[in-house]
Amino acid sequence: MRIIAMPPEPDGKVRGALQIEPKPGWITYWKEPGDTGIPPQLIFSKNGDTQLDSVSFPVPKRIDSGNLRDIGYDEPVTFPFELTLKDFGKVPNAPTSLSASAFIGLCRNICIPFQADFPLTMQAVKGTPVEEAMILNAAAAKLPQKPADDFRILRYAMVKDGKVLRLTLRLPDDATSQPQVIVTGPEGHVLFDEAKGKRDAEGYTLDMPVGKLPKGYDIKGKHWGILAIAGNRAIETSLSFE
Repeated sequence: MRIIAMPPEPDGKVRGALQIEPKPGWITYWKEPGDTGIPPQLIFSKNGDTQLDSVSFPVPKRIDSGNLRDIGYDEPVTFPFELTLKDFGKVPNAPTSLSASAFIGLCRNICIPFQADFPLTMQAVKGTPVEEAMILNAAAAKLPQKPADDFRILRYAMVKDGKVLRLTLRLPDDATSQPQVIVTGPEGHVLFDEAKGKRDAEGYTLDMPVGKLPKGYDIKGKHWGILAIAGNRAIETSLSFE
């Protein structure tokens, strides 16, 4: 596991990435790991002057092992991130030192938590570090895209007294196989089972059993995430329940 980072921009913005290379036979996890596992976590510290703005997750795969269903990666994976150094540039040309802590889960027959700490020294430089830029560009190409006219969510609704989420997707014309759909609800709650999947001229409709939500959970006003994979394309968006 390693962290790479580009030099800070004048406003203190930093693009970087956490890279994980599991050994053959081992997996690590997506932001929602499925039935078991630990999602990757990144913490940057520098006296409160560092803000982690975002972490992006490449398209994962569903990995079944017996009755357990994991969502993650069984090969090297790069998670791009963006952060802000709030006090960068207050002292011209002065380097900024901070620490990064990465906490992940690795699994083969059992899940093992793993943590590593990285000291980082950030300083503006002339030019663009080519190797780091190539890594970040390659990682960006593996991220899910935003919905497009030919691949998007057409409709969604809770049916059967809230026990089933019904979705209709418009799929790309060249998507010939059944799509994979993963819906993330409350933290730790993932939908990836489907029933009654059917494709017609309008799109692909499927029902996803919601399962047991947290006690007292009210879906009104909530936003759930959805990742849809069809062929060699993937989109990620949110479902808003009014």
